[in-house]
Amino acid sequence: MMWIVPRLLAALIMALAGCEKRVENAPPESEATPPSVASPVTYVGGATCAGCHPAVNTRWSGSHHDLAMQPADDDTVLGDFDDARFSYAGVTSTFSTRDDGFYVETDGPDGTLTEYRIAYTFGVEPLQQYLIEFPDGRLQALGIAWDTRPVGKGGQRWFHLYPDEQVDASDELHWTRRSQNWNYMCADCHSTGYRKNYDPAADSFASVWTDIDVACEACHGPGSRHMAWAQAGQSGQDNGLVVSFAEPDRRWLREPGQATARLVGATGADIQIEACGRCHARRASIRSEYAHGQPLTDSYLPALLTEPLYYPDGQIRDEVYVYGSFLQSRMHAAGVVCTDCHDPHAARLKIHGDALCAQCHAPEVFAVAGHHHHGGIESPPACVDCHMPSRDYMVVDGRRDHSFRVPRPDLAESLGVTDACDACHGDRPDGWSAAAVREWLVRDASGYQQFGVIFRAAETGQIDAADRLLTLLASGDQPSVVRGTALAHLAAYPSPESVRLAYAYLGDSDPLVRLGALQAMAPLPLSVKQSQLVDVLNDPVLSVRTEAARQLAAVPPADLVPEQRQTLKSALAEYVEIQKGNADRPESRLNLALLYAAAGDAERAERQLEAAIRLHPDFDPAYVNLADLYRARGEETKAEAVLRKGLAARPDSPAIHHSMGLLAVRREGGKAALPWLEKAATLAPGNTRFQYVWAVALHDTGQPERAISVLKKAHADRPADGDVLYTLAIYSRAAGDRQGAAGYAERLWALQPHNAQAAALVKELRGP
Repeated sequence: MMWIVPRLLAALIMALAGCEKRVENAPPESEATPPSVASPVTYVGGATCAGCHPAVNTRWSGSHHDLAMQPADDDTVLGDFDDARFSYAGVTSTFSTRDDGFYVETDGPDGTLTEYRIAYTFGVEPLQQYLIEFPDGRLQALGIAWDTRPVGKGGQRWFHLYPDEQVDASDELHWTRRSQNWNYMCADCHSTGYRKNYDPAADSFASVWTDIDVACEACHGPGSRHMAWAQAGQSGQDNGLVVSFAEPDRRWLREPGQATARLVGATGADIQIEACGRCHARRASIRSEYAHGQPLTDSYLPALLTEPLYYPDGQIRDEVYVYGSFLQSRMHAAGVVCTDCHDPHAARLKIHGDALCAQCHAPEVFAVAGHHHHGGIESPPACVDCHMPSRDYMVVDGRRDHSFRVPRPDLAESLGVTDACDACHGDRPDGWSAAAVREWLVRDASGYQQFGVIFRAAETGQIDAADRLLTLLASGDQPSVVRGTALAHLAAYPSPESVRLAYAYLGDSDPLVRLGALQAMAPLPLSVKQSQLVDVLNDPVLSVRTEAARQLAAVPPADLVPEQRQTLKSALAEYVEIQKGNADRPESRLNLALLYAAAGDAERAERQLEAAIRLHPDFDPAYVNLADLYRARGEETKAEAVLRKGLAARPDSPAIHHSMGLLAVRREGGKAALPWLEKAATLAPGNTRFQYVWAVALHDTGQPERAISVLKKAHADRPADGDVLYTLAIYSRAAGDRQGAAGYAERLWALQPHNAQAAALVKELRGP
């Protein structure tokens, strides 16, 4: 099903200041597509494969993969189009049928009721969406879907995918907006041999595909070489497939007396998981054509285990699918792959119920009250009820968490994460399930995933977060996705030790870890990281080397030897191609603007930011960065005009209000800025930076007590923020509270032991 996009989270976006010196690293501006895979093979189509593989084709036919997308006709449309009506957000939509097809009358991009023809169906169970084609080649997913479940389960009805909101034509989640665009958001996983073919000049699509569903070549790669092998009657191990998943000696062996089976005869490669992760992961595309058989990170940029996508303990929160969950599991560590449980061709479980788990886990050990602690009842919970809790997406689509974790109601109690026990015991008072587990075990439960408290500390800026992250990374026994996430969190806690660890992990065997290390290094000064990142430009994985190139974009060519200059130029060219290939997205336009600005090319940066605003008038970062670009050039009037245009489109944008406050400080002084800065801080109460800047303005305009009050709140929200701690110490000292000032200074020094300012302040306040 389609990825339903959450509302954009307000954030303080990196400014474009300090880019006056031009360097020659940025490649020339040209419309292009992201890197593709040079390959002598071509797609032949699933129908060709079926001729030689009838048994596999039979299993595949009618599967969710087969029915991922279909032309809308009498056989494929499941919804009620017999003049059915559905009302939502003040709009009544009507679904009807005519001789030439299926139609819906609903609110269009300007809010006006308009009739549209349904072009394609999208999915079959437990809901079906409908795609509408626009003259510019866009396919848009209607926000009203059909519940295909039986009436007895609440189905056979129209419903809106955002039932708790009032999404109208002005909302970024409206079906006509880019967040519901099939060409970018969905097509790659609901068709085979897909090419987006976006034309930036015309802002239009000429998308094509070889199969309108998830066919054989989506997983095995283009089949022309395999077909030639078959037609020639050849034999041998090289059958021409781009990717073969066969491991004939691979099996799970559970000897007598063993509780759990062990894997034997496996190659140890994750090629299958990487292939499935292509569509069963939250990720962004970086190639125009998927690199079959290569690491996922060579074609996509997968999400790490960060909030709000995941809970801090790694449980699913937003619509993240399976990949990130499974990588953190004990199952993955033991060698389990997708097809141990799932039939890849029928796209369903091999066995239903606890028998699936009993393939490897002895029932006499696990299917007993001594394990599940639910004795004395007729139907104890199934294995998946406790170890794979389900969460509903798209209103009716329940999906199970694939991190295969031990239930931790104690963490649910302390961190507010999902409590598996609530699925059956939701009527019990808070803390009941944690107490029950303590009674069973005479302690809290434990499990394979041990990072939840640490990641929550990192997300909320606790004083000991950096030490905890470093300890987690030093343990050496964490899954790669956990290590990558921990490294990414270290970006907020730079220190000599975190820099040393990031350098070390740049050589890790897993690309996710190398990407995390690069994120840890992103805030560091160029002079600190340049020598380390130059070698990463030769990384075999596209996402890794292009991220290194992005961070090195401002390196003066004179600082590099000729070979390094050429390597950087090539990697930057790849980075530009990635962004150009996603030029239909404002985020990619912003990425290009930041790159060009880092290279000192303000004109190209300006063009990309203006394009981002045209593409997505609600995209706050484009207004903020364009205004700051004008500020850097001394064009304050143009900066103000851009920000006011942004406020007209996004009147409740904290980032734009904050930028207006900074502009007011420069032009009129702190008093004029206070209303803007206060509004930004009020709209984003969890943004410590906004709170900090507002407090400084309050202090500078003669309101020291209120400034300290605001800073204290910011410190409570994020105790490890060094700027807040230092400023609290200075302001408290000025207010005569030397003891309080010393306390803040000591906390800062403990947090940053190499901070000379903090050390001097402690010495001054505490004495020799």
